[in-house]
Amino acid sequence: MSVVHDTFVVERIYDAPPERVFAAWSDPKVKAQWFAGPDEWDNSDHELDFRVGGREHLSGGLPDGPTYSYDATIQDIVPNERIIHTYDMHLDGKRISVSVATVEFLSAGEGTRLVLTEQGAYLDGLDDPRQREQGTNELLEALKNYLQG
Repeated sequence: MSVVHDTFVVERIYDAPPERVFAAWSDPKVKAQWFAGPDEWDNSDHELDFRVGGREHLSGGLPDGPTYSYDATIQDIVPNERIIHTYDMHLDGKRISVSVATVEFLSAGEGTRLVLTEQGAYLDGLDDPRQREQGTNELLEALKNYLQG
């Protein structure tokens, strides 16, 4: 049994106002368009109840491979400015990490500077902070692609 603690910060500039970027995180139909695993995954199981205390769930994986699941609880919302959520990740039903993530939406000219800070506890060698940071970067790239149309 082991725990690795880590914090990372990812910043992105989007050519869209904070209201639009925030909406991409808060509208379940919009978020489902960019918040997903790799293209080869089966990602049919996404739910979002966007409110303080609300839950988000996503699961998927390769057809013949392991299944990953993400289960979050929204802790704080400041419309168009901040979202804080806690979440845990599971691999085939076994918890592999627990995290708290803060997403800030800051004006940057006519666009948005998004700052995502994640503090995680990665469990028993089953998850890795660098892989999580890489996956977060991939999701934020998918958000960029969504915002660009």
